[in-house]
Amino acid sequence: MSFVVDNVLSPYPWASVTGDAAGNVVSLSARAQRIESIPETLTIMETLSALDLSFNALDELPAELENLRRLNELRLDGNEFRDFPDVVLSFTGLRVLSLYKNRISNVPSELGKLREIRVLNLADNRLSSVPSQLGELSRLHTLDLGHNELTELPYSLGDLNGLTQYLYLSYNRFASVPDSLCQLNRLRYLNITDNLLTHLPEQIGNMAALRELRLYNNRLTELPRSFGALRELREAHLMGNALTGLPQEVGGLHDLRELRLMDNNLTVLPESIGRLSRLRILDLRNNELRRLPDSIGELDQLTHLDLRNNGLDELPPALATLPRLEKLDLRWNIIDPLPEWIATLEQRGCAVLT
Repeated sequence: MSFVVDNVLSPYPWASVTGDAAGNVVSLSARAQRIESIPETLTIMETLSALDLSFNALDELPAELENLRRLNELRLDGNEFRDFPDVVLSFTGLRVLSLYKNRISNVPSELGKLREIRVLNLADNRLSSVPSQLGELSRLHTLDLGHNELTELPYSLGDLNGLTQYLYLSYNRFASVPDSLCQLNRLRYLNITDNLLTHLPEQIGNMAALRELRLYNNRLTELPRSFGALRELREAHLMGNALTGLPQEVGGLHDLRELRLMDNNLTVLPESIGRLSRLRILDLRNNELRRLPDSIGELDQLTHLDLRNNGLDELPPALATLPRLEKLDLRWNIIDPLPEWIATLEQRGCAVLT
């Protein structure tokens, strides 16, 4: 075995391997070695289960790599692939496949054959579409399609009932997402930032396991009423849209810790916002608010409230009763004079910026 390993590693002194108790090579990493082609000795290392060739200069893989029957993790990030490497489709036991930051413009429909795959990263390529067979990857729990040129997703996306961890769709060209997205009722993290979304599916409340939702830098003008049914949601990042208001149902987000709404067109907040009993951070800067609801004084866990650059000319006295408030930013409003209770907040240790 050492002869084979020495021959594989000799051109790449920073590469490393690990072995099992029997002395078989099971993992090889040769990241950032300026590799332009695969050495023949690598293709006969049949005990290999993990291979990392990221950040090299590869633009193709030899068919002989199909000998690596035990491969379950393959990382090819940051190379020069223009086409999806066909030999990858022979690794039917693959669990992790990462092709981040290449130049791939298409994904074959045969991708659906990789039924064991759990993590698939195709981010930062040149994809304009993905095949419907993507929905056949029923064990997939993490999918990254961000930083591509996608304008739509297959309806079969909703068939990925194993998708529980992460779904990244940021930096594409989506004006909408299929309603089937809402069938992913076990998904915890969803990121669709920096797209062209004008609306969300009405059934988004069915995504009951969501804990973090990132939708910033889109064109949303409103949120569906079912948004308030996301009872597990802890972080909602909605900045950089065109929201003019929030549905009353938003008060149902009882586990919400962060609500970021800066750079929208909000003119009013619903009274129900006071029911967000675990909210710690509320960012409302750069909106068009003239008044705040009195119920904002019920946010007992609130530590940071950012009200910069709205049109506020008064504040509800209930703000003075917020027991955990650490920072209140009032800059670039027209509150004159400041209410006397501001001094009480400052004496309690709250930083008030005016």
